[in-house]
Amino acid sequence: MPSYILHNIKVITRPLFRKTINRRQVENLESPHYAKVTVVQQSTATRNQKYEGWLTWKTTMKSFVPIGICLVAVMQWRSYRKHMKERIANKFEINCYRVLPLRMVSRWWGWFADKNLPTFLRPYIYGMYINTFGVNLSEAITDDLTAYKNISDFFARPLKEGARVIDQSSPIVSPCDGTVLHFGTVNTGHVEQVKGVTYSLENFLGENTWNKSGTSRPDYRSSLLHKLEHNHTLYQCVIYLAPGDYHRFHSPVEWNPTHRRHFHGELLSVSPSVAQWLPGLFCINERAVYLGEWEHGFFSYTAVGATNVGTIRVYFDKSLQTNRPRAHYQKDKCIGSNITLKKGDPIGEFRMGSTIVLVFEAPSNFQFALKCGQKLKMGQSIGHIGKETFASKVQTIDNVKSKNIT
Repeated sequence: MPSYILHNIKVITRPLFRKTINRRQVENLESPHYAKVTVVQQSTATRNQKYEGWLTWKTTMKSFVPIGICLVAVMQWRSYRKHMKERIANKFEINCYRVLPLRMVSRWWGWFADKNLPTFLRPYIYGMYINTFGVNLSEAITDDLTAYKNISDFFARPLKEGARVIDQSSPIVSPCDGTVLHFGTVNTGHVEQVKGVTYSLENFLGENTWNKSGTSRPDYRSSLLHKLEHNHTLYQCVIYLAPGDYHRFHSPVEWNPTHRRHFHGELLSVSPSVAQWLPGLFCINERAVYLGEWEHGFFSYTAVGATNVGTIRVYFDKSLQTNRPRAHYQKDKCIGSNITLKKGDPIGEFRMGSTIVLVFEAPSNFQFALKCGQKLKMGQSIGHIGKETFASKVQTIDNVKSKNIT
């Protein structure tokens, strides 16, 4: 019973208690102190709203402004590359490019590429490279990625026997896998590295000290020819090896290398876009020039270094050391006449992609069987001597008939 009465008292007095509290709240609202507190709370709320708005904008800026900057940078770079393709680099741009520490980077890369990798990492690293550059691993002697101890071994992997067929019927074949940058007749002392962009033949090969009989001739080009009286001329072919290509290079003809000349130059990129932009690129870069003779006269074979080419190795020339400080630089070496390279024989390897330049003497009726931008395989024919096409034969017959009629 008492608990029942107590419960009823609480129910009856609750509205009175609420009314008392409401009256006190009204009194507090009317007090000056409460008005000041209210103003402070309102100003604090306003500041909080502004701060929250700033946080929202700050988050938006952090999220989207970097993306926008990257998009603008990409668009500007594409515009620059497009503009670069339409013109040739000036002297200031060439000097700025040469200042970059590309030799130091390439030397570091060569050191890193020679370091043995953990076995469990090899499939992942080589797999990324294969997917990036489109490497055809089925042509290699082994497709087991764990068998390649370091990156250099993977770059210079040998091919299976029969993976490349040497065209024995052709007088000259491709020395490597790659892309044709330029080819043609050498009519002056300047040679095209790509269409419209040239380099000096004398700066590229160096002073002619190997052909004593040609030193009395008026120009450098003719001084190289061994059989000028036989109506011979000079030809050149430039082949670029991309990172995904087979990195070993071979002999394109049967010839005898007698001299080696090592130029300690820069290690700039030799990609087609840079070759099209930078004149004299092959004269600026480090290169190993091998000079000799084949059945038609003068023959030169040049391996050009490039950015991230750790090493150029030539199997018959163990003393060649590339991508080294200048203290290890040796310019000329007489190889002698005891080395004979047959067509297709292995000469050396690049520890990354680069360029092979052939400058050779041949009869005036030599014709290239190439086109710029063509992909080549090692051993594939690149030209022929004294061969006429069917159309030219028909044209010759028609000319003879028309003369007989008249």
